[in-house]
Amino acid sequence: MNRKSIISMALAATMIAGCSSASGTSATGSDSKGRVYYLNFKPEADEYWQDLAKEYTEETGVPVTVLTAASGEYEKTLKSEMAKSEAPTLFQVNGPIGLASWKDYCADLSGTDVDKELTNKAYELKDGDKVAGIGYVTEAYGLITNNALLKKAGYDASEITSFDKLKEVAEDITARKDELGFSAFTSAGMDGSSDWRFKTHLANLPIYYEYQADGVDNKDELSGKYLDNYKAVWDLYINNSTIDPSQLSTATGDQSEAEFVDGKAVFYQNGTWEYDAVKAIGDENIAYLPIYFGVDDENEGICMGTENYWCVNSQASEADQKATLDFMYWCVTSDKGVEAMTSGDKMGFNIPFNKNPESTNVLFKLANANTATPVSWNFTTMPSENWKNDLGQALTVYAADQTDANWKNVVSAFVDNWKVEKEATAE
Repeated sequence: MNRKSIISMALAATMIAGCSSASGTSATGSDSKGRVYYLNFKPEADEYWQDLAKEYTEETGVPVTVLTAASGEYEKTLKSEMAKSEAPTLFQVNGPIGLASWKDYCADLSGTDVDKELTNKAYELKDGDKVAGIGYVTEAYGLITNNALLKKAGYDASEITSFDKLKEVAEDITARKDELGFSAFTSAGMDGSSDWRFKTHLANLPIYYEYQADGVDNKDELSGKYLDNYKAVWDLYINNSTIDPSQLSTATGDQSEAEFVDGKAVFYQNGTWEYDAVKAIGDENIAYLPIYFGVDDENEGICMGTENYWCVNSQASEADQKATLDFMYWCVTSDKGVEAMTSGDKMGFNIPFNKNPESTNVLFKLANANTATPVSWNFTTMPSENWKNDLGQALTVYAADQTDANWKNVVSAFVDNWKVEKEATAE
C-alpha cells in the first residue's frame, strides 16, 4: 500500500523454532512438514508477524521465518533473498507491474483453500487464467472530514455530493478563514512523506476514469482525457489550504496530519490507515467523502482496493509450498490469525476473507457504508517510480507558479512519460 512514510528501519528477522539465519538455511524442517519463509512488506506490522509466526510454530511444529524489509527497500530485498538457496516461500507484489517481474516465481493459487476464503474474486491478481497472487489486506482513501468544523462553517458533510458542492464549500471557508479560525484543506505537502497522496492516490482518478471509459484495466498509452478534472481538484487543494502553494515542496505528511488533528482544516485526503491519528477529533465528528472528480459524482464512491498481494514461490519444494499455503489459510481463518491481522491494537488490517470481523476503524465503517461504486485502485498499473517522481516534481512546480505552461508540463509528465516508462518496462 502507498501509505505515509515510515521511518526507515534496519532489516528485522526473527528465526523461529531453531532457525539461525535470515535466509532460513537451517529452517528446512522435516520433509513432510516443510517450512515457511515470509518476506514481509510492512515494517509497521513486523512485531505482530513475528509473534504470529511463533504462535503457528508452537501450534503446528512447522518452522516459520519472517524477514521484514526496510521501508522502501522491498524490491531490492526480494531480489537479494530470491537469489539464495533457501529463498522466501511467501512474498508480495504490488499489482500488475510487480507481477510482471515475478510471475515466473508465482505458483497458481486457483482453488486453494485460501483462495476460496476470498469474499470477492476482484482481489485475485491474475496472470492469464492463473491466480498469481491474492490480496490479503484492503484499504480505502478519500477525504477525511471534520464534520464538527464543517458545521461551524454552516454546512454538513451529507450535503457534499459533488465536486461543484465541494468547491463551493471550500472556497466559502477560504473567504471566511480568518473569521472561522480554520482552512478548508490541510497542506498538500510534496515532501517525500506526503507527495504519494497526489502523484499516486489522486493521480489514480484520471487513470480510473480513462480505463472505465475505454473498458480496460491497463494501457500502454494514456489520452489524458480526464486531466482537466485532475487539475480542478489539485487547484482546489492548493488554493484553499493551510499554507501558501509556494511552500508545498517542504511540507510533510506529519504536518498535514497535525493540521487536521489540531482542527486547522476541514478536509484531509488520506486513507483508513490514518484512523489511529484522526480519531483524536472524536469518532462522532469524523465523516468520509469520496474525492469527487466531476465526472460521475452521483455514482462515485470511496477509492478502495489493495496493492498487497501474497504470492507463493513456485520454485520452492512441494512440501514448502504446502506448508506456506497452510500458514496463509491459518492466518485468515484461525482465531489467533484473524485477531492478529485485524485487531486495532495489532496489524489493524481489513482483510478480504470470510472471517474478517466488523472493523472498529470508523473510516472503514464509513467507507463500507458508502453505497456508491468504489473507485478501484489502478495506480498499481503506473509504469514506474520514476514516472511518479517526475509527475510529483511537475505538480510542485505548477503549485508554486500556476501558469498554463507549467500545467502543460504536468500533462506531459502524466501522458508522455507514461508511454516512455511503459515501453522501458516492456523491454
